[in-house]
Amino acid sequence: MNARASEQSAQAELQALRREIEGHNHRYYVLDAPLVSDAEYDRLMARLLEIEQAHPDLVVPESPSQRVGGAPLAAFASVRHAVPMLSLGNAFDAEDVRAFDKRVSDTLREAGLLGLDEPVRYVAEFKFDGLAISLRYERGRLVQAATRGDGRSGEDVTANIRTLRSVPLVLSGDSPEVLEVRGEVLINRADFERLNEAQRSRGEKVFVNPRNAAAGSLRQLDPRITATRPLRFYAYGWGEVRGLPGAQAGLFGDESARAALPRDTHAGMLDWFESLGLPVNAARRVLRGADALLGFYTEVGARRPQLPFDIDGVVYKVDALRAQEVLGYVARAPRFAIAHKFPAQEETTQLFGIEVQVGRTGAITPVARLKPVFVGGVTVTNATLHNEDEVRRKDVRIGDTVVVRRAGDVIPEVVGPVLELRPADAVPFVMPTLCPVCGSAIERPEDEAIARCTGGLFCAAQRKQTLLHAAGRKALDIEGLGEKLVDQLVDSGRIKTLADLFSLTAEELAQYERMGTKSAQNLVQALEQARRPALGRLLYALGIRHVGETTARDVALHFGSMEAIMDAGEDGLLAVHDVGPVVAHSILRFFAEPHNRDVVHALAAAGVQPQAPQRRVGSLPLSGKTLVLTGTLPHWTRDEATRRILAAGGKVSGSVSKKTAYLVAGEEAGSKLAKAAELGVAVLDENGLRALLGVPQGGGSEA
Repeated sequence: MNARASEQSAQAELQALRREIEGHNHRYYVLDAPLVSDAEYDRLMARLLEIEQAHPDLVVPESPSQRVGGAPLAAFASVRHAVPMLSLGNAFDAEDVRAFDKRVSDTLREAGLLGLDEPVRYVAEFKFDGLAISLRYERGRLVQAATRGDGRSGEDVTANIRTLRSVPLVLSGDSPEVLEVRGEVLINRADFERLNEAQRSRGEKVFVNPRNAAAGSLRQLDPRITATRPLRFYAYGWGEVRGLPGAQAGLFGDESARAALPRDTHAGMLDWFESLGLPVNAARRVLRGADALLGFYTEVGARRPQLPFDIDGVVYKVDALRAQEVLGYVARAPRFAIAHKFPAQEETTQLFGIEVQVGRTGAITPVARLKPVFVGGVTVTNATLHNEDEVRRKDVRIGDTVVVRRAGDVIPEVVGPVLELRPADAVPFVMPTLCPVCGSAIERPEDEAIARCTGGLFCAAQRKQTLLHAAGRKALDIEGLGEKLVDQLVDSGRIKTLADLFSLTAEELAQYERMGTKSAQNLVQALEQARRPALGRLLYALGIRHVGETTARDVALHFGSMEAIMDAGEDGLLAVHDVGPVVAHSILRFFAEPHNRDVVHALAAAGVQPQAPQRRVGSLPLSGKTLVLTGTLPHWTRDEATRRILAAGGKVSGSVSKKTAYLVAGEEAGSKLAKAAELGVAVLDENGLRALLGVPQGGGSEA
């Protein structure tokens, strides 16, 4: 046989072997129904490797042999999702589910999509307890995989995802030009136990729970490590879909997210995924009405301990895609779907003591110190008791055996004592009268449930939290000033007020733990840039209770200088747009404290010069008008656009209504665009907003 004939024969055998091996992978990892023994599978893989080694030019990225992982990565690149990966709202009881169903039903009936007595059709699915992932296929081939990240951008984990045998590298059948598949990566419980046994045998750290193991495995910089981990993938949704001949077009309301879809229901889309070879959990079900949803929830809850993987609830989604489009979105979650969470997992343990923590605004929070207990997948040693009234209401005492749960599977809290096990010497909690950090008096206003330290910025605990707040992006935006460094700076006595930050040098910063020369220089540069903040940002950075970012901008715009704000009386503050008695009194109380005024004066002495808002001569162009922002503008950030609108006398709202004067829409504009069209609200792009403001078209964000 000549060389050409030999290569053609090898290529034909390789194609047959690859199809057979991927078929076995699908049956084993997706269908859980293998047809061959491990030995037979190993024989097929060995033959594949033998041919590929003899003919390296025939190796392709989609070969099963390439799932072993490539060379380690230096770091994960950032990936911007073509369509944002949204989160879900939560339901915790039957009342929440019925309220959700009523909202959906009422909206669809108003839109003429649902009969008077007709129940809504939903798809009910498991809520997997894993890591959300987006897979991007182009012309049927996997080209990219990314974590959810912040919903708009995630980490590129393509090399690691390619090692998962449950993820097809090439889709079956006719594939669209682009298909973004959304789903979850997880580890089965049995596989998790085997993984931890292997970790122990090698003397390596064991994982706390399957979710942490899955997340850690997928975020390995070395894909070869990921390849050894028993990760699985289940698809449950999609992002961008484009280029499928004969598909239905025009779903989901805005041009960036419009997709040409082959089915008109969510259930149909999941069936289509299966036809492409994608793994979809078979336990999904199409149901009608709230009663059927609650029945599914009860059934799955009873089966939960026997499932091969962890779930923390079930998800209900309106089935008809046209109905999903009408329902739209609110904030970062769809209105057509909700996650029905299972009750928090509970355990009992001993309460050794009750201490208090001091927050940024001086709030005193009782915290239970517990004998370590494993609950909800983590070891809990501390749990919140919320406030003094809650401790009294629950009658929790030091020495009690208490029930601990992780509310929503996240925040540990003490449910209450087991009274039958209460010891005779159990000690009731007494709220301290002095702050445990600074010794200042603790006071509790008559109309509030929270007691507070009166030390203000004099208190080291409040100082740390205030410094972190002031360094935030919406305040002074001091990049590099993190919690660990703030702890060191305050504990060493180097930083006593916010103003002290601006005397730091790169040389002394480099001496602190985890601070190299480059990091120190970058922080000093960030501090230098923070010396000329907008007045509203500086006011917000002071951490005055009840004064949020928008209120701080309104107050700054009204008074024009920090001196005028500090000297303002109650009537003057109440004249500010949207400032009521509570906010006014909070500002008055803050600047009535001499040490708070001293901080402002020290900032000025340190060279911090707040920039007064620009005032226009004559009437303001947006005076009395309400605008709504949606999507991503080409040159201005959301903060920049908001600042300019406020400076022009306008107001920025989060939702479109009949009172909205303009909707400013950028890329990936969501359901607000459809709402504006429905109400006849004028829609502007960035250039239209610039025209209203009298700002030159295009360009950057310079004032």
